[in-house]
Amino acid sequence: MMPIFLLAGGPAVGKSTTAAALAARFPKSIHIPVDAVRDMVVSGQALPGADWSQELVEQLVVARECAVTMALAYHRAGFAVVIDDFWDPNSGLAEYTPLFSHPQACRVLLYPSRDAARDRNRQRSGPGVAADYIDDGIRLVYEHLDAVVGNLAAQGWWVLDTSELGLEDVVQEILMRAGSR
Repeated sequence: MMPIFLLAGGPAVGKSTTAAALAARFPKSIHIPVDAVRDMVVSGQALPGADWSQELVEQLVVARECAVTMALAYHRAGFAVVIDDFWDPNSGLAEYTPLFSHPQACRVLLYPSRDAARDRNRQRSGPGVAADYIDDGIRLVYEHLDAVVGNLAAQGWWVLDTSELGLEDVVQEILMRAGSR
């Protein structure tokens, strides 16, 4: 049976790139970037920041519920599924609980060092306001993750330090872990 992967992590850790490369390794697959689901909002999209509004929380819940529904539907149709989403310090991604009970579900936390995430952000974004915004997101997410990462492994998350790994190495590690379940 095909796997269902949830790839999560802070900003600029390679979630979307890894998810697309991982999905490409299967003959029949779908990559569901939750950012793309959220970008379907034409008017009134709430964006993450230092202060999370109730509107943002509600939009995140809806987007994640849609991602779970899509994942399960595509999985029933024989697809390998790869969802990518940012680590949410407010919910801990509890919106994915219906997915976690699925026997083929694999939870993956991409967790390079904070410095590696910042460096990747600067390489991707260059200097300026956008890079500063993402750096602030990295700080917020890592403050939370640093406190809970040990518990996440105990809850069944595969915590991968990708600081020194290339894309192919990360994909291989995930496939190896999925094959050994």
